[in-house]
Amino acid sequence: MQFDGDLVEIRFGAGLSPLQPRPASAEQMLTRLQGADEMAQRFPVSSLEDAAAGVREFRRLSKDRKRQEGQRGYEAADKAFKSYRRAHNLARFGWHGQRLLRHVHARDGFRERLALFWADHFTAQGKSPAMRVLAAPYAESVIRPHVAGRFEDMLIAAATSPLMLHYLDQNRSAGPGSRVAKRRKRLSGLNENLAREVLELHTLGAGGPYSQADVRQLAELFTGLTVSREAAFIYRPGMAEPGAETVLGESYGGGKAELEQVLSALRDLARHPATAQHIAWKLAVHFTSDTPEPALISHLSARYQESGGALLPVYAALLEHPAAWETDLRNVKPPFDFVASACRALAVPEARIAALRPGQINRLLLAPLTPMGQRWEFSGGPDGWPEEDGTWITPQALAARLRWAMAVPRRLAQPLPDPRVFASAALGRFANERVQFAAGAAETQAEAVGLILSSPAFQRR
Repeated sequence: MQFDGDLVEIRFGAGLSPLQPRPASAEQMLTRLQGADEMAQRFPVSSLEDAAAGVREFRRLSKDRKRQEGQRGYEAADKAFKSYRRAHNLARFGWHGQRLLRHVHARDGFRERLALFWADHFTAQGKSPAMRVLAAPYAESVIRPHVAGRFEDMLIAAATSPLMLHYLDQNRSAGPGSRVAKRRKRLSGLNENLAREVLELHTLGAGGPYSQADVRQLAELFTGLTVSREAAFIYRPGMAEPGAETVLGESYGGGKAELEQVLSALRDLARHPATAQHIAWKLAVHFTSDTPEPALISHLSARYQESGGALLPVYAALLEHPAAWETDLRNVKPPFDFVASACRALAVPEARIAALRPGQINRLLLAPLTPMGQRWEFSGGPDGWPEEDGTWITPQALAARLRWAMAVPRRLAQPLPDPRVFASAALGRFANERVQFAAGAAETQAEAVGLILSSPAFQRR
């Protein structure tokens, strides 16, 4: 394999930037992954714990407003609630700007890509007004710290996250024979959502070596994982189904219900060979093509098993395999990645994003993702966003990308760069003849930049 800095930034990173030098080697990329998370420090996003405090205040004000209905204090309570709700929602726009700035200024674009990949793998979303803003804090606290660590630690963090427990209705799942279920008949009973998604999406994969009986047993083992009134994770033994559970032939529990029994099952699932195969396949699809070479998948899976699920060796296996260095750009950038890489190529200044009001961030950078086919942080289900190129290449979605490319860059970068210089800055050696022609033939600078960003070469990675 011959290391290619332009290809690295486009395929494995956040795109080319006129501000950031290309990585010098795969070793440097891996070393940076092990170092400090510079972008998280420079462009902070709320932690899940802090954001959960906002959820509690949201609920308190909502209850206070409801309690005041028909009374003299209602108007003030209503005003306080609506004001807080607006600020609560606007915070999401601010966090979106911070995450975009990370892509613009990152030396370590591989980390940004991996953070997106794993947050999508462990998709979790808020289903109530109070919880809908938590996706970014979830990615910040649950996913990002484990990107270069061990898969099992990320799995445990996700499966015990308050947002995941809320999203998959685990927070009210009680064992049919538990003390709480016998005492409180209003409980909804056993819920299999989390167990099913852990097996099918997060570890073994669809078609993996598990049965409905395994789903049921794992769901019973998961009883007790719930969320406190303070919107924090808590394990309640009183909700746990008594007795031992058998998952994939292994027995867990049987004595006093304890969280460690659940964590032990999650560790075993993380180390299962089928999980290695599933994770290897997902990484190969994400970074190479919809139909990755079987040899690449086998290589990644073998390294995963050798390392016991340590992710850095798996990334090293990806970067050392010849299939990862095919020069044809096959995958299409999803909308967020398209907009983020455009901002990076334009070198949008930090001050420009910081100067945008939350509503402007929404209008210019967040809301346009929806007509492109990606309602950001609200995918259609727990399986996250599709990887298939065809999902993003539709007439309506392409038209939305073209509209954004023609209209928004001039609002973000003033003055716009010289189009011929910009073509090289955005695509490096992948700025083909068509791109160069468009850069020189457009009637205006804004049109030229828009055409470069709309080109097939820029849409792929």
